[in-house]
Amino acid sequence: MLTVERIEAGFPTAVDVRVSEDTLSVDLHDGRTIHVPLSWYPRLVHATPEERKRWRLVGQGEGIHWDDLDEDISLVGLLLGKASGESQKSFNDWLTRRQTTKPNPTH
Repeated sequence: MLTVERIEAGFPTAVDVRVSEDTLSVDLHDGRTIHVPLSWYPRLVHATPEERKRWRLVGQGEGIHWDDLDEDISLVGLLLGKASGESQKSFNDWLTRRQTTKPNPTH
């Protein structure tokens, strides 16, 4: 949760998100933009362009959530340069479920 202390300390929050074929870009309230490789987030790599567009900010801009993908990315993780911490088994299980429910995956 975004606490008063974090706001007073100037901790940045996300205000907008864009996902291209190879980059996740997050605009911060202080005017900066963070760009990270999409390959850091395998679920986004395997998402359709429409799924990538359906995100929402959570925790007053402390994170981003994609309902369709069950993907959460924290702003702290982005600022620290951390890729997805999801285990390979968890990702493979998700990918298997996705392939059985989506007849035409993009990747």
